[in-house]
Amino acid sequence: MTKQVDAVYENGVLRPLEPLLLEEHQQVRITISSLSGDPLASLIDRSFLEQAHKEVAAADYIPTHEEVRGMTAMDTSSWSEAIIAEREERF
Repeated sequence: MTKQVDAVYENGVLRPLEPLLLEEHQQVRITISSLSGDPLASLIDRSFLEQAHKEVAAADYIPTHEEVRGMTAMDTSSWSEAIIAEREERF
């Protein structure tokens, strides 16, 4: 059985906010997700962010937003065609 139940942590104990149909001493597995935080936090790729932070820390120079906009404005190629071609190469 899998069921998602909201609970409150009080005095070192998780208290479900609704009755649970469990037998006495029945073992269960609990996954904890904070409801008060960012609802999209679980979608973040933490390993990608860690790698990006390392690369930024190791970079000699990081262009400003305006510099990046200037560089991309000079690019006359079709980005959508490049993305489609890259995806086709993978398959």
